[in-house]
Amino acid sequence: MRERCSAGAVGAVGAVLVALTALLAGCQGSDVGGAVQDGRLGNETSVAPARPSGYGAVFLAVDECSSFGTTRFTEVPCTGERAAARVVARHDSTAGDGPLCPATTDFVLHISEQSPATDEDGDDSVPQGYACMRNLEPPHPGDPGAGGGPRTIVGDCVYSLGDGGDGQVRETACDGTGEKKPQYKVEKAVADRAECPLSTALYVQLGGERPVGCARTV
Repeated sequence: MRERCSAGAVGAVGAVLVALTALLAGCQGSDVGGAVQDGRLGNETSVAPARPSGYGAVFLAVDECSSFGTTRFTEVPCTGERAAARVVARHDSTAGDGPLCPATTDFVLHISEQSPATDEDGDDSVPQGYACMRNLEPPHPGDPGAGGGPRTIVGDCVYSLGDGGDGQVRETACDGTGEKKPQYKVEKAVADRAECPLSTALYVQLGGERPVGCARTV
């Protein structure tokens, strides 16, 4: 599954891809493109705004768009040819303390730097926060069963990390096109393990109002 500026046009931002050790679902152990038995995922990227947004009052606000890059992302008009992903949720807190991203979020951008040069409203600071991003075009790794995204959701598949994984599992594509073949599929999300069907072979922590995922063997 999944589990941490440079000169340019107004609204440009730099981003460095990092593997985070804490994800929005709040589970134990995870890394980029992977998941754990307790549901942690993390396609996440840290970003720092270079200057105030040229497209809105808040940098990377909901419905604003970013370009894609290997190590850098820039805020761009959603109607432009460089637009690649849209902000579907934006929170002014750290990901570990803030709300979960929407279920089908493809990746997360973390906005971390604060300085007068990046001030949005004249108070000499840019709020630390994160933006939940959805690609404008396929592929959508956050879709159920696609094998990516920052969250484990109903429809996702996982595989065991083996004897050395301390019971951990990682997300992979349900259609078998991933590096690892799926072993379990999350069929249902419930409030308590007792609500899972008898066919449940694995409990996966999802977070949210129904934090327990009931997974069957595939």
